[in-house]
Amino acid sequence: MPTPPPRRIRASHTPTTVTVYQAYAPHLGDPAAREGRFPPAWKRDRMTWIKPSFLWMMYRCGWATKAGQETVLAIEITREGFDQALADACLSHYEPGVHPDRSAWKESLREASARVQWDPERDLHLNPLPHRSLQLGLSGPTSRAYADDWTVAIRDVTPLAREIHGLLRAGNDTAARALLPTETPYPSAPLPHLGA
Repeated sequence: MPTPPPRRIRASHTPTTVTVYQAYAPHLGDPAAREGRFPPAWKRDRMTWIKPSFLWMMYRCGWATKAGQETVLAIEITREGFDQALADACLSHYEPGVHPDRSAWKESLREASARVQWDPERDLHLNPLPHRSLQLGLSGPTSRAYADDWTVAIRDVTPLAREIHGLLRAGNDTAARALLPTETPYPSAPLPHLGA
């Protein structure tokens, strides 16, 4: 099996949508899943981070056990919106070879309404892998567009997270792996401005 590129977006996607994950306290997550839209209480002016990797989300929320992250949502959004956010994004940290210098990076970061972090992808037991997974931070008008324009569907995948976690605790890795969402390389445009 070939070694994966160090940075690549892997996601569940269709010709028109891509699925990302977030975890919330039940007072936000439950109505979002029930209505298929983010509720008015969801703060549209705050930066929000979306993750195409299910296992990275499980690492972040501790299989839906961390306080304030007990409801895990799979949010299906338009590829058009996702692609626009990627095109407009800036890396969240300075990286030589991507930015001419630190001041140019700071200027790009100031102007961008989306930012990207590449964090180690996780295996089934949430151990870090040598290749990296995308986290996409959205703020301002991009965050509002995500919540109100790009969102196609919202599903509560907390039961799935708990089922997979239970199988892992029982030592049944094969059954747990079979339940994971299928994630394949996402066909984005080249992303040299994001170091990928």
